[in-house]
Amino acid sequence: MPHILAVDDDDDVLQTLGRVLKHEAYNVSLASSAMEAMQRLENSLPDVMILDIIMPEVDGITFCRQLRRDTRFIALPILFLTAKGSTDDIVNGLDAGADDYVVKPFELAELRARVAALLRRGTREKPGNTTLQFGDMILYSDTYQVTVQDTLIQLTSTEHRLLRYLMEHPNQALSPSHLLQAVWEYPPNTGDPDLVRAHVRNLRAKIERDGARKYVRTIHGVGYMISS
Repeated sequence: MPHILAVDDDDDVLQTLGRVLKHEAYNVSLASSAMEAMQRLENSLPDVMILDIIMPEVDGITFCRQLRRDTRFIALPILFLTAKGSTDDIVNGLDAGADDYVVKPFELAELRARVAALLRRGTREKPGNTTLQFGDMILYSDTYQVTVQDTLIQLTSTEHRLLRYLMEHPNQALSPSHLLQAVWEYPPNTGDPDLVRAHVRNLRAKIERDGARKYVRTIHGVGYMISS
């Protein structure tokens, strides 16, 4: 059974998550703080972690950044479950390394769909070709790293999947709804286009650092395209 770790300092929310996820036949672990979650991560790596942002002592954003700096947790799918639902809050959460987010109060059906999508992505086999090149950019799928103009950059698992898909479909304008299905593996007409926009923003910040070379173009009214 897939293992889900849920982290929230609100016991009512935590118990609700436990009931809902167990009903889906998941193996569920619960933690009420980042410290307790870290202890559980040290003992067993889950398939997905659901993480609250607003927590005492160590908040979810800080905890997520700590995890992404540890190579053991680079590929761990992290979903933020949070009451902080403004665009800036969402961007900050994804910038910290989260793969997805659900805003409180949440629909149980939506949460189940998001978790299922993360699990599908996590169990999908890595591409046979682990190295992909586009111009002066080389993507390494075995380590989620990319070399841009001889600079090695670490990506999160979602940034890697997004960049790889763009590189595999060069000079094609891809809409957010298309990317939500192809990269995030959401069913049609589900998922939030802001999720795509935020990840594109973060990806650009990593691979277009000097500002002189633009890899990912915005096609207004359509979506995004990678071009040489």
